[in-house]
Amino acid sequence: MLDNNGLQALPEQFSHLQRLKMLNLSSNLFEEFPAALLPLAGMEELYLSRNQLTSVPSLISGLGRLLTLWLDNNRIRYLPDSIVELTGLEELVLQGNQIAVLPDNFGQLSRVGLWKIKDNPLIQPPYEVCMKGIPYIAAYQKELAHSQPAVQPRLKLLLMGHKASGKTLLRHCLTEERVGGSQGGADKEKSYSPSPPPGSKGIEVTSWTADASRGLRFIVYDLAGDESYEVIQPFFLSPGALYVLVVNLATYEPCFFPTTVGSFLHRVGARVPHAVVCIVGTHADLCAERELEEKCLDIHRQIALQEKHDAEGLNRLAQVVDEALARDFELRSASPHAAYYGVSDKNLRRRKAHFQYLLNHRLQILSPVLPVSCWDPRLLQRLRDKLLSVAEHREIFPNLHRVLPRSWQVLEELHFQPPQAQRLWLSWWDSARLGLQAGLTEDRLQSALSYLHESGKLLYFEDSPALKEHVFHNLTRLIDILNVFFQRDASLLLHKLLLGTNGEGEAEGESFPAMALPTPNQDVLRATQLHHYVEGFLLHGLLPAHVIRLLLKPHVQAQQDLQLLLELLEKMGLCYCLNKPKGKPLNGSTAWYKFPCYVQNEVPHAEAWINGTNLAGQSFVAEQLQIEYSFPFTFPPGLFARYSVQINSHVVHRSDGKFQIFAYRGKVPVVVSYRPAKGVLQPDTLSIASHASLPNIWTAWQAITPLVEELNVLLQEWPGLHYTVHILCSKCLKRGSPNPHAFPGELLSQPRPEGVAEIICPKNGSERVNVALVYPPTPTVISPCSNSWSLNEPRTFNIVGNQRPQAYSCWKKHL
Repeated sequence: MLDNNGLQALPEQFSHLQRLKMLNLSSNLFEEFPAALLPLAGMEELYLSRNQLTSVPSLISGLGRLLTLWLDNNRIRYLPDSIVELTGLEELVLQGNQIAVLPDNFGQLSRVGLWKIKDNPLIQPPYEVCMKGIPYIAAYQKELAHSQPAVQPRLKLLLMGHKASGKTLLRHCLTEERVGGSQGGADKEKSYSPSPPPGSKGIEVTSWTADASRGLRFIVYDLAGDESYEVIQPFFLSPGALYVLVVNLATYEPCFFPTTVGSFLHRVGARVPHAVVCIVGTHADLCAERELEEKCLDIHRQIALQEKHDAEGLNRLAQVVDEALARDFELRSASPHAAYYGVSDKNLRRRKAHFQYLLNHRLQILSPVLPVSCWDPRLLQRLRDKLLSVAEHREIFPNLHRVLPRSWQVLEELHFQPPQAQRLWLSWWDSARLGLQAGLTEDRLQSALSYLHESGKLLYFEDSPALKEHVFHNLTRLIDILNVFFQRDASLLLHKLLLGTNGEGEAEGESFPAMALPTPNQDVLRATQLHHYVEGFLLHGLLPAHVIRLLLKPHVQAQQDLQLLLELLEKMGLCYCLNKPKGKPLNGSTAWYKFPCYVQNEVPHAEAWINGTNLAGQSFVAEQLQIEYSFPFTFPPGLFARYSVQINSHVVHRSDGKFQIFAYRGKVPVVVSYRPAKGVLQPDTLSIASHASLPNIWTAWQAITPLVEELNVLLQEWPGLHYTVHILCSKCLKRGSPNPHAFPGELLSQPRPEGVAEIICPKNGSERVNVALVYPPTPTVISPCSNSWSLNEPRTFNIVGNQRPQAYSCWKKHL
């Protein structure tokens, strides 16, 4: 274990250590791969993470017994072809390097189970393929050998910004052909006056051929600035895209920077670390020249200050980790006042690596701020030229030059050609027939569909039993459907519902009387009932399935379309079925769906009028468990609403409020709460809590553990997000302390220290807290003391784990 030293080289005699099995040289200063390691043919584990390596020698193939090779966070630009000869590898970690191309036959490393490759400028195979794992890389390389390679340069361009910032008009002006022909003459400026398009319809997608001669195409996403769309916006933020943040310079004031610019930068950086962002100021024609210059300079200055503040905060946190690592673990565990009290060195190093990742992957913000006016062709052309020059930069957007098998490109094109182009979805067999036309047999189709899904061309959920037999290729129609749900306009929703019922028989399951010639009284009754549904949706997020079907006409015609769409919305975390028994049909009753992002009531209330249950009163709290997540920079938009959907399969008798959920896990109560920041210096927090009497405290842990795991899975979608996890002191909570002591959340991911039964809460002097309230119960292991024994020999067992006395008595009796 030679990690975390200042080593730059190894002595030649190091190669004499022929019995060495594992070597950790991480976090040192090696610029070249140590040559003394190459003769160590018996080496099984080698860790060279966080050094300054630029290459890997071809002679690494001599380490034929390697099972584990970690080379992450170096400066490696390529791998030798001979690395594919290490066929015994089970762990290969390459993330955080500068690798663009993987060697041919890389798919031969079929035994690799732990595989990390993110944060590399991968072109071949494409980044989306590499992230899926070695089997997908093998399929890509095999397919490339079957068909000719093809380069498809199309860049994703996302327009972001507040409502009324001018995104939609800017998109129209940029993508109109006549802009390119205007070169700035005064007469031409006056003659060019685009008519303002109608207000944004939500999220809109446009294809834009920016330069046909150079083959540069963009797919432009105009992301709605309305707050109601925040829950779905993150789905469109992806690596390898160019982000244009649009600011209305006519209304901009320095005090508006945090909401109009700062919060958007934090969100993009949290979702897509190292993303490329261009700041565009619209309505420049409404500003005087001096005013325009001052506002652009202020935005530029405040961006620099925000970036500096964030970096300094991360550096301070990293310094605290360094200071904790400098202390021995025994010393750190002896004093409850020590930073990271009781946290292992392994977890501290993991936290330090995350801080370093956040510091190394700051946003790439192009400067200066580009002012534009849609009535000034010169400024528009300047913006177009800027976007094209950035898109062509191979180091900034290597994915634009990625190589694909020709068959994959043809498959994509076939999905968007008539007659299937107008359909909402295709079955697996429909796609398989298109695959045959593209030259793909059925066994090679899944890898192609997986790539098209990962690159955002279509939706194919191979991990979902309910959706894996369908391919959602018509993203434009799907976005139109999403826009129906997230435009919070009561009159528009009611109008859609009335159109859906006008002159037609009612949808299956509706409570309206079906008549060919409705009377005026029936029309009034119908409108009143529909208005009631709209009110319930906008206040409580509730809609029955037959009303959803009316809202989605003409997108949805058949019941199967509706069911698939609802499954898709549940998969995306946008809604859940409120009253469907787990694994059972509804037996003809109306299915109700809940959209948590629409819940307006601050305090949860039981929806007894739908599911016939009431929330039981709170019992006496003997001991309370509470895990708290803190978000000092930004809270992911829509996270609480999506989390509300994700936990539905784990809970019963739930009741939702805008920022709180009461529910039960079996008979154990759980409470999930979100608390927005009240000031600039306070973080947003999300907590998961439960309670039980002390002898049964393990049931409370069992109740909240799956909920914690679901939240951790969601947070993995935000790799650039900084947050902390703490376990609040049960003694402080029991006393009603407004600021309970918080133990480090890292304790949840490490084994309980041997022999430790309790820890000290520094807020209550030397008062001790039972360790069961801080550490979840570790798995009990009953293991024989030897691997072989006969019936005639005495036999002993080790029982490991701090469990309840009742459980121990049960084991003793059983043995």
